[in-house]
Amino acid sequence: MIHNRRDFLQTSAAAFAAQAPAKLPNIIYLHSHDTGRYIQPYGHAIPTPNLQKLAEQGVLFRKAFNAAPTCSPSRAALLTGQAAHSSGMTGLAHLGFSLNDYSQHILHTLRKSGYYSALAGVQHVAKDPMTIGYDQVLKIQGNQAKVVGPAAAAFIKNPPKQPYYIEIGFFETHRKFHPPTPAQDARYTQPPMPMPDVPEVRGDMAAFKASAALLDEAVGQVLRALDESGQAENTLVISTTDHGIPFPGMKCNLTDHGMGVSLILRGPAGFSGGKVIDAMVSHIDIFPTVCEMIGAARPAWLQGKSILPLIRGEKTSINDEVFAEVNYHVPYEPRRAVRTERYKYIRAFDGRKVPVLPNCDDGPSKEYFTANGWQQQPVDLERLYDLLFDPAESLNLAADPAHRKTLDDMRARLERWMRATNDPLLKGPVAAPPGARVGKPDVVTVQESLGAGSA
Repeated sequence: MIHNRRDFLQTSAAAFAAQAPAKLPNIIYLHSHDTGRYIQPYGHAIPTPNLQKLAEQGVLFRKAFNAAPTCSPSRAALLTGQAAHSSGMTGLAHLGFSLNDYSQHILHTLRKSGYYSALAGVQHVAKDPMTIGYDQVLKIQGNQAKVVGPAAAAFIKNPPKQPYYIEIGFFETHRKFHPPTPAQDARYTQPPMPMPDVPEVRGDMAAFKASAALLDEAVGQVLRALDESGQAENTLVISTTDHGIPFPGMKCNLTDHGMGVSLILRGPAGFSGGKVIDAMVSHIDIFPTVCEMIGAARPAWLQGKSILPLIRGEKTSINDEVFAEVNYHVPYEPRRAVRTERYKYIRAFDGRKVPVLPNCDDGPSKEYFTANGWQQQPVDLERLYDLLFDPAESLNLAADPAHRKTLDDMRARLERWMRATNDPLLKGPVAAPPGARVGKPDVVTVQESLGAGSA
């Protein structure tokens, strides 16, 4: 279904023109599922030439992090500029979780400046995309890159008269992965950092590479449409993903394997030249950046900071710390984390000392882990990592007396943030909304956890 208010907005946009810069940039939010930083611009042997070209023309952030390493909460944090628990999105939209207030979505702030809003493909912050308030939802059969890319390119080639904001969401690289081709030979594939180098994981990663190739091809269609229509120079492209890749210990985890995301911006206001920035930035910093860039008033609920001072060279950092959380994925698994340049602190709030296996997507790597006793592997309730000497986050220092001062500091940072954001976890378990589906934790697969009819 297409919901189209283009005619109305084209006549009403003039009402906002006096409040906005003379030439507002178009804004494209390109996002993928479950990609982490496992693409070519971050040095991985996963060819994504179109994303590589975007990085070489724009700005790549080496230390970009989500605010929640699960699908809907991550997207909600970026699109509302606040912690997942602050927006209300503590679980997955298709399982019954939602924003407290859909007027906090960035498109409503952009609309006040005269923007037309559209969606192509995945959005994952509402069961029904019309709840969000897009002016147009492109009619597409499915949400895979092969259909989303051409539809988004067609929109770009026939844009509305006023500046537009379009979300282009791809299913890839979510499971199930596409079958690998000879170009993704498992024999010559490197597993991701926290995974063992065994045939099962190599084959799984080869299939991920096949999905990444299809994702990149669709990204190329979008970028070519911008070039061919002459819009590239005045379009801000925001390319990112929701969280880490869907392997054990990555997606839905608060180590950098789950929190770390790709983030590439290209467009006006200095987002050009193939620059690389090492400062820590969070998804919640995107919304305030857009506000500053277009001269829009900053909504009161925003918790992030504009990254433009980094781009202009006025600052070398904007965040002393970044935060992330997990509440619900399939079962409930309350976790909070704070990361500084040097340290990471993760705290579990449910007392559970073994993994919640349904919160890892089912696939060959998970099967290999469970066949070798993953269910019995211990999980510490508090974890402290020195990211300088232990970037893989494998040595927990929380019980080391030599690091007690650092542990106390990181605990205090986390508590201050939880209080400042009115985290409901301070008052006890975070309640799921009425009617939401919550899985059982003490099983292995997602289907077992959710029961009959699970996706």
